[in-house]
Amino acid sequence: MSKDISIRNGANLNLKGRASKEFGVAKKSLTYALNPDDFFSLNPRMLVKEGDKVSHGQPVFYDKNHEDVKIVSPVSGRIKEIVRGDKRKILYVIIQKEGDDIIKFDVPSISKLSKEKIIELLIDSGSLAYIKQRPYNIIAKTNKLPKSIFVSTHSTAPYSVDYDFIMKDRMADLQAGINIMSTLIEKPINLSTTHKKDSRFTNLENVEIYNIKGVHPSGNESFQINKIDPLNFGEIVWVVKPEDLANIGTFFKTGIFCSTRTIAVSGDSLKSPKYFSTTIGSSISSLVNDDEINDINNYRFINGDPLSGSKVEYSKYIGFYNNCLSIIEEGNNYRMLGWLPFMYNSVPSLSKTSFSWLLGGAKKVNTNLNGEERAIVVTGEMEKYFPMDIYPMQLIKACMRGDIEKMESLGIYEVVPEDFGLVDFSCTSKIEAQEIIKSGIEIMLKEVG
Repeated sequence: MSKDISIRNGANLNLKGRASKEFGVAKKSLTYALNPDDFFSLNPRMLVKEGDKVSHGQPVFYDKNHEDVKIVSPVSGRIKEIVRGDKRKILYVIIQKEGDDIIKFDVPSISKLSKEKIIELLIDSGSLAYIKQRPYNIIAKTNKLPKSIFVSTHSTAPYSVDYDFIMKDRMADLQAGINIMSTLIEKPINLSTTHKKDSRFTNLENVEIYNIKGVHPSGNESFQINKIDPLNFGEIVWVVKPEDLANIGTFFKTGIFCSTRTIAVSGDSLKSPKYFSTTIGSSISSLVNDDEINDINNYRFINGDPLSGSKVEYSKYIGFYNNCLSIIEEGNNYRMLGWLPFMYNSVPSLSKTSFSWLLGGAKKVNTNLNGEERAIVVTGEMEKYFPMDIYPMQLIKACMRGDIEKMESLGIYEVVPEDFGLVDFSCTSKIEAQEIIKSGIEIMLKEVG
């Protein structure tokens, strides 16, 4: 029997240009890329060099601090270039697709798999990278099994994907992944769905279903963990996205690392925003045609949703984890008397000094901050849009000071940067709350581990 969970705090941003529920035909990407920055706190050590041939599923680099964490090639090809930045930091490992060489593992039937064998196969195949560990949102460590595993099909971020739509043909793979994960922890995994929605996920087995009701960020796993199985000191849980769990299921059925990725390409500037089925690390240009946008240089490409995604150039590649690519207009135009209430009601706003909230309907958004960074003052804005039992402003200040004891007592173990996306949007101080929380988590990893 499913259980219902609801929240009141938060807000939905209804933006124009959401991807329609249809699949487009993506162009063939000639090159693919892996970006070490997609894997939080991973310190890469290369296993290949420029010019080397790689097979689909062959390890490309691993984490110096945790050798079990291996990142494998999503395609068969040749290492075209290893792009480095300051201090020789690896920015991209670019792979030119060639041939059909595949690394295949001998996988026993699911009923015959032991916990040790499951862990071994996850590590060797690179599929472990699909699993995130809380606290800290790092790739899961295998030295300690989690007390529970969370999968959320309830998505609330602007431009987020509809998992009912993208998973409709992969339910068997998803069930296989669920069976593997539930075998690992010897109990059902926690699956979140949208309240009162006719969802295809309600018929899955080996799951404990939770119906989530509420606005953003109710779709974030942090909120769901907080309500369902809160983290205490020393405890860990694992988080897996639905498509990643289906990829794990595909691997255990075929013995081949699955790098399938479905991307919702959204934006009000696009002529026909839609979904594309592609491969992890494919080029953005293979998903967005030049004739889709009037002037590419006047738009920002975001790996992820507009609230918590990362800026990326049109010539670069989609991230390892993101299921959406957002394209919004650059806010490089000065707005005359933009500080006056009621002047611009077509832009999204959470403030009642604008008629925007009252008029309803989808809004057009750009990157304009509509103000400059200023001192943090007590306004109650952050608490209004933060549904967890945590004081967001005090936690942000503790992270800015690097106060470990305060961060622990204020709930740093329960949050990830994306939980503060709505705080960034609503706060009149214009601070980068997500970056501050990220730096706080980095301090915790270094000092506490």
